[in-house]
Amino acid sequence: MLKVHSYESLGTYDGPGIRLVVFLQGCNFKCLYCANPDTITCDGGTLTDPEEILRKAVSEKPFFGKKGGVTFSGGEPTMQAKELIPLFKRLKEEGIHICIDTNGGILNDDVKELFSLTDLVLLDIKEFNPDRHLALTKRSNQQTVQTALWLEENHIPVWLRYVLVPGYSDFEEDIIALCEHLKSYRMIQRVEILPYHTLGTHKYESLGMPYQLNDVKQNTPEQLEKAKDLFLRYFPVVYVN
Repeated sequence: MLKVHSYESLGTYDGPGIRLVVFLQGCNFKCLYCANPDTITCDGGTLTDPEEILRKAVSEKPFFGKKGGVTFSGGEPTMQAKELIPLFKRLKEEGIHICIDTNGGILNDDVKELFSLTDLVLLDIKEFNPDRHLALTKRSNQQTVQTALWLEENHIPVWLRYVLVPGYSDFEEDIIALCEHLKSYRMIQRVEILPYHTLGTHKYESLGMPYQLNDVKQNTPEQLEKAKDLFLRYFPVVYVN
C-alpha cells in the first residue's frame, strides 16, 4: 500500500505533456518555502492500493498523447520506493511514461531500481552551497549531489529544477558553482527555474505552523532573467516555469 496525499489530473508543470500527478505523503526535507507542508509528515495521507493508481493512469492515458504520462511527486516519492517498484513495472507494461520529482536525498538499492524504471527524473537541487542548503532545507545536500552523479552514470534523463528564493538561493556564485559542477553532465536535458511563490502559506495557517519566509518577496522579472542568463552560460535549454 502507498500513502497518497492527493492527485492532479491534466497537469502541465511536472514533466512533458499532459500528466497525472500523484502527490505522495512524507518527505525527508523540511524546506522553508514548501508549498505542500501537509505532505511532510509520514503520518498523513490515504493508504492506497497501487492497482488503484494504475487504473486511474490507464483511464487517463488517452489524454497523455505522445509526451504525457504519470509524475510522482510529494512529499518525497523515494521514501516509498519499495512499494512503488511493482507499480512502475505495471505502468511500463501499459506503455505509460513515468516521471519522478525528487530532492535526490535518498539513494539505496530500492531507489536505484526505481530510478532505473523511470523515464525522466525531475531533480530538485535546492542550493549548491552546503551551509545555505542546510539553512533552507534542514538537510545536507551531499546525497543530492551524489544522486545527480549516479543518474548521469546510469544514463537516466534528468530535468534540473531550481527554486529561486530571494536571499536564500539566488546567489550568483552558488548558481555558477552548481553549473560548473554539472556542466559536463550529458543526461541533463533542460533546466527549469521555479519562481518563489507564497501560494501555500494558507496551509501553514490551517496547520498551526509558522511560515518562516513572510518577509521574502516574490521574484522580480529581472531576478528571474538574471538567473536564466547564468544557467544559459552552461546549458542550452533553460525555462522559467
